Amino acid sequence: MKCRHCQAAVTLQFIDLETSPPSNSYVTAAALRGPEKWYPLRVYTCTNCWLVQTEDYAHFSEMFSSDYAYFSSFSTSWLKHADEYVSAMAQRFELGAQSHVIEVASNDGYLLQYVKQRGIPCLGVEPTASTAAAAREKGIEVLEEFFGVALADRLVAQSRSADLTAANNVLAHVPDINDFVAGFARVLKADGVSTFEFPHLMRLVEQCQFDTIYHEHFSYLSLTAVDTIFARNGLQVFDVQELPTHGGSLRVFAQRADTGRRERTAALAALLERESGAGVASAGYYAGFQERANTIKDELMSFLIQAKRDGKRVGAYGAAAKGNTLLNYAGVRSNLLPWVVDRNPAKQDKYLPGCRIPIVDEAHLKQTRPDYVVILPWNLRTEVTAQLSYIRDWGGKFVTAVPHLEIS
Repeated sequence: MKCRHCQAAVTLQFIDLETSPPSNSYVTAAALRGPEKWYPLRVYTCTNCWLVQTEDYAHFSEMFSSDYAYFSSFSTSWLKHADEYVSAMAQRFELGAQSHVIEVASNDGYLLQYVKQRGIPCLGVEPTASTAAAAREKGIEVLEEFFGVALADRLVAQSRSADLTAANNVLAHVPDINDFVAGFARVLKADGVSTFEFPHLMRLVEQCQFDTIYHEHFSYLSLTAVDTIFARNGLQVFDVQELPTHGGSLRVFAQRADTGRRERTAALAALLERESGAGVASAGYYAGFQERANTIKDELMSFLIQAKRDGKRVGAYGAAAKGNTLLNYAGVRSNLLPWVVDRNPAKQDKYLPGCRIPIVDEAHLKQTRPDYVVILPWNLRTEVTAQLSYIRDWGGKFVTAVPHLEIS
């Protein structure tokens, strides 16, 4: 195996999650009688550039199909996050009617709707037909294709360079990270800014967030690795912010290396130093992660088995990709977890990939009145517990498994 960034030989294994289907390949009722494709899910660390990455088996076209079912707008906290981002960027970089904003992986228009509301011209780039269609219904122009150097050059030739590009939770999703990053260096205006948000590797390691590992995530990113990758592809990182989203994320600010004039901030230097002190660029930092993940898996399975023995009713909330990783690695099936609620109609009446647990609407939860609700997207715990607070009326409790089993 060679590193997808620097092409060095990669041999340091971070974790082996055995096999599972692609995490967003939800199963229809008609497909239940048929087979599913399962792929190995192993992650390695490059000891040359320190990019943590999956060993690839599934082609990206199988994971980002036309009926892709992840719609960002179903999370109220994420909508708030997007609105606040647009407001902050518009103010900091003085964006207005003469500016141009491009969002890559624009999904269902969850963010660009706020750009449009402020009268700022914008364009979405989104390869999945289902979410692109939802964005167009909001009046947002969307190019339905994958981003890279070729598309960036075409946009520049059409005089559609960007003052600001946004790329939230997509940097980890691209198989050719060099082509992807180089595209931003091409599409930016001379003084333009690119922002990228992604889960922070340090948080993943500290809290053993192994369930955020799935085939769609080709890379797991430290600031150390991102700074190196960007520099080699024409971008210069000049600032960083730490965010609470997705269990702990970074927002990285970058400019063209050839024309950008912004100085690197103290916050950037401090976080790079923190990563260095933690040992991100050393093999020892990645040791022991497998054993910690196994403990979480065993704790969840023990809880579900004991709940069944005690005659307790258990359901789950959130048909999230991270939940699919957790349930498939733990070997949970519908005999222990009979259903999962999701607000997204595109997922309802389907089944989780692999474990084939049925996905139902919220009315089912109210009808069955479970003793426990396992929150699979634990990063939305605050939002979900507020939304479902009524389960306490019948004595119901919430459960999360990561970073350790917690019942409240």
